[in-house]
Amino acid sequence: MGLTVVLESETGEPIEQVEDPTNVLHRLLPSPKDGRYVWLGTIDWYGDTVFNHLQAPRFLEEWRRIMASASAPGDAGLLQAIAALAEKVANGLHLYLKFYGD
Repeated sequence: MGLTVVLESETGEPIEQVEDPTNVLHRLLPSPKDGRYVWLGTIDWYGDTVFNHLQAPRFLEEWRRIMASASAPGDAGLLQAIAALAEKVANGLHLYLKFYGD
């Protein structure tokens, strides 16, 4: 089972979500040891990771680099859907992007 990415309100209510049932993100996301990806390297595969509106622009900068390197046909759609959630967090208040691990 892959990660579930959820746009949440400040009370933790889910607003939108993106599923990764085939574990595409595990293949695409960088290792925590890769210093080029400070924010994406913090995503916990087995726990939960949250990004707020202050972190979202930096997250998106790194996410766009991952999007540019995706080559498989189905990868771009998944990455774009998650980017759209992150954009909502970056442009809003009291919204959170949460990655739920296995």
